[in-house]
Amino acid sequence: MAEVSPFKRFDPAILSSVEVFWRDHYNFLKEHGYTLRKRYEPGWVPSWLNTSVKPASCEDAQPICVRVESIYIARCTFVNAASVVQHYQVLDAIRADGSFVILKQVDINIHPDEIPTIKHFASDAFASHPQNHCIPVLEIIDPPEGSTIAFLVMPLLFDIDEPSFTTIGEAVAFCGQIFEGLHYLHQQNIIHGDCKHNNIMADSSGLCDFSPHPMNPIMRRDLTGRVSYSKSPTRKPVKYYLIDFGLSQIYHPEDALVLRYPPWGGDKTVPEHQDPDGPMCDPFAVDVYCLGNFFRQYFMDGWDGIPMDPPPGFDFMRELINDMVNTEPTKRPSMLEVVSRFDDIVKELGARRLRSPFLPDGKRHGLFQSVIYWSTQLARVARRIPAVPKL
Repeated sequence: MAEVSPFKRFDPAILSSVEVFWRDHYNFLKEHGYTLRKRYEPGWVPSWLNTSVKPASCEDAQPICVRVESIYIARCTFVNAASVVQHYQVLDAIRADGSFVILKQVDINIHPDEIPTIKHFASDAFASHPQNHCIPVLEIIDPPEGSTIAFLVMPLLFDIDEPSFTTIGEAVAFCGQIFEGLHYLHQQNIIHGDCKHNNIMADSSGLCDFSPHPMNPIMRRDLTGRVSYSKSPTRKPVKYYLIDFGLSQIYHPEDALVLRYPPWGGDKTVPEHQDPDGPMCDPFAVDVYCLGNFFRQYFMDGWDGIPMDPPPGFDFMRELINDMVNTEPTKRPSMLEVVSRFDDIVKELGARRLRSPFLPDGKRHGLFQSVIYWSTQLARVARRIPAVPKL
């Protein structure tokens, strides 16, 4: 197979240069109990060749690069080419027990702290804590001989937009879980280091009748049809996770200074990072800013520079989020304060607000849709299903 740049015109019959990496590790990973998709099997021949079948309908035509910053793809037409590279580091696989997992490449020379941090997360006390929202790592595969690339094995998760929230209460549950998860990290003297939108994911597999395709999640895994979601997060609560700990760092109580030289992470708007030669800054305050900035864009102001309307109805978060993104780091609340204030805010929200529809991108319900929607909500009230889903 010829190797091509991932940003040249896509030919599904040719593996890109980054896909060749996975093909070359197919047998190594299979020996460890993980089988990659047919596309990455050595000697793969495209199933549609010499047939009238279109590649788009074939599972083995689905490349890694389909999955790019899907929060943008799903909700508008913007694609940031630089973001595509991030997803080349991960690929789905089937474990020996039949479960679907994700494999992530970790270069231990470039990210020497990631695996030690992950091992810390794997301790029973940390992993079993109800406030822990770090993606669990099922196994760490050491690098092959002569390589510096290790592999993390994790559950297969999906973007928080797959499917989208249906009520404001579902979105409130999401915010509460992620606030709680980052607070728990900070409580353990750990910074995440890269709290941005595509480093927060959902275990939403239980909401649909058929397993979604990892690289094309609107379709079933075998591409025989579209995925339909028979349940909502209100009926079957979803757990949300923080992922990607390549920039994380564990601090210790004896550390006199908990400071870090800027810049780092994917959010380029952090005030302390605007001067690359600036002084060391508080990484915990940077985490608070980055998470607040994500929520600001997603729920209230829309994405900077992208024409997309945020969902209405989240003004109740405005004061808290404004404080989280304060340009002065010392004036930002700690995550303990964020969790406490958010809980107080939610307690003041009425049932009607929490059960109101989540309508992003300027969508509106017509009369018929409104009747169906509110009939469903009344039925949930009668069945005492909480407006804010509880795990």
